[in-house]
Amino acid sequence: MEKFVLHWGEMGNKWGVNRTVAQIHALLFLAGKPMNAEEIQETLGVARSNVSNSIKELQSLNLVQTVHTLGDRRDYFTTGTDVWELAKVIVEERYRRELAPTVGFLADLINEPEFATENKDIQQRIKDTHQFVDTLTSWANEMLKLSSTTLNRILKLGATIQKFLKWWEMMDWDNDCNISDWQSFNLLYSIWRWDWRS
Repeated sequence: MEKFVLHWGEMGNKWGVNRTVAQIHALLFLAGKPMNAEEIQETLGVARSNVSNSIKELQSLNLVQTVHTLGDRRDYFTTGTDVWELAKVIVEERYRRELAPTVGFLADLINEPEFATENKDIQQRIKDTHQFVDTLTSWANEMLKLSSTTLNRILKLGATIQKFLKWWEMMDWDNDCNISDWQSFNLLYSIWRWDWRS
């Protein structure tokens, strides 16, 4: 457990998250049971103030919840143990904090009167950026609506979807499909159904 917690702390730094914040989340994730601040402090060997500030940050990210134990006045803290659900929470929070404001900013920028006076190439690059971020956020929002099981299956389909799209692009849809074309389609469809059920 110690190696996992330490590594998660290092990864947190690379993702722009405080090391202790990431370590506390990793500890609660692996523990699979509520822990109070004293237990977290003793396990990680960090200052109590650091634990308190880190828990507040995790709560603001909706990654940690406060629970209480009968006969104990102290606060206990817990997190989910379903890695897919945790990933969805992280994506939702990053979307809310980073992507949504960016989409709004770019839309407002494009609608400003001064934007029309900019160089055409600059206008197009900003419009392309807005379209990219908007498409990415729309896709992410649709994915977040899915259950963890369905999302897992979709991600496993990656290679199959790529094969299907390549085949689709090569098709000459202006002409009638011949037998071999439909056989190829049926083969890919069969692979897709097999992957989806596995």
